Amino acid sequence: MDFVKSLETIAGFLDDEGCRYALIGGLALAAYGHPRATLDLDLVVERDDQDRIVHFMESLGFNTMHRSKGYSNHSHSNPEMGRVDFVFIHGRTSEQLFDAAADVEGPGGRMVPVPKAEHLVAMKVLAMKNDPARSFQEMADIRSLMIQPGVEPEVVRRYFQKHDLEERYDELETTL
Repeated sequence: MDFVKSLETIAGFLDDEGCRYALIGGLALAAYGHPRATLDLDLVVERDDQDRIVHFMESLGFNTMHRSKGYSNHSHSNPEMGRVDFVFIHGRTSEQLFDAAADVEGPGGRMVPVPKAEHLVAMKVLAMKNDPARSFQEMADIRSLMIQPGVEPEVVRRYFQKHDLEERYDELETTL
């Protein structure tokens, strides 16, 4: 996948449309100094923009593999465009995440917004709850985010508690 090409195309559209977005997933982890292999581009956007975004992706030749209120996954037959996943958020969650996001240098040197570490942790805890098979990778990612300057452990603990995963937080805490 050509992350620069995909990000330029999609972020350009989002910017032109006035859509708020932030880079998440493996590329966001890299922005925090924790690079890991990733095969897709992951973005968080506002739920109200979902129809426009899905329509745009399909106009580029992306196949929508899955679409729900909270997520959509898109793949392209051209390997350079690859796979793009969106997480759709709204309300208070949206306001908090986008208000706290900071611009960092992303693929190709493009400045892109990235959520603060605690918000990335919240998404990873939810992913772990929804798919326990992802726990090993998610816990490693969460640990790398937890050691970032300024991360508040009690905020992170509450995300684990909210999803009945406090014992996982306790395991994590012993490694910090």
